[in-house]
Amino acid sequence: MNENPRHLGVWSMIGLHLIPGALITTFFFLTAPTIIRAGYPPLLGLLLGIFFILIPFELGFLLYQGKKLNGRFSLKGIVLFREHLPDWQLALFVFILLAWSALMFSLLPKVDAFFIRTLFAWFPGWSLPANTLGNASQYSRSAFTITLLAGLVLNGIAGPVVEELYFRGYLLPRIPSSRWWAPLINVLLFSLYHFFSPWQNVTRILALIPLIYVVAWKRNIWVSLLTHCLLNTLGMVSALALLFR
Repeated sequence: MNENPRHLGVWSMIGLHLIPGALITTFFFLTAPTIIRAGYPPLLGLLLGIFFILIPFELGFLLYQGKKLNGRFSLKGIVLFREHLPDWQLALFVFILLAWSALMFSLLPKVDAFFIRTLFAWFPGWSLPANTLGNASQYSRSAFTITLLAGLVLNGIAGPVVEELYFRGYLLPRIPSSRWWAPLINVLLFSLYHFFSPWQNVTRILALIPLIYVVAWKRNIWVSLLTHCLLNTLGMVSALALLFR
């Protein structure tokens, strides 16, 4: 397997990082008002963006590249960083990196709130963190449950898996920079890709930068894939607990 693929051009690298995020955000902002009127939390619009935009765009791009390289729809030679890592090392890295990321996201909401107040107060109220899910009393139990279960599947598993294949398996090894600058570029662009939550860029970068460096160091995508899925799933499980208050 070629673990030293041809680097992308600078503009291709930037575009491939940011275009899917711009499309997802556009979808979210166009559909969320209708979803709210239908009696569902606005978060459902973002989850539908994962289903209709993120997965088809990112996975479709990877399969298209595989078709060009292999003559068939395949991820062989496209998704890299699959070197062997002993199970105990994988488990240790995932545990440490998950704990670090969770700590950053739990310690820095005041930083996010500061950026909302000073730079992003013009965003629609329903798109802000306190309102994307709301609470169980605002919606019917079925609407709240459907949103959270969709979140477990799409935001907890499907979305993170596709994002890691795309951002860490494909883009990271092809960034036109040194092996030790590439992870920093990748995490910065990955954070910016979340156009729907720009106030969280500082928190997101601090939470994820050790993870991306470990992936580049160990050349193993399973580290970020498992950590990302567990982190997002924990977030959705915490939200699901609101049903039982």
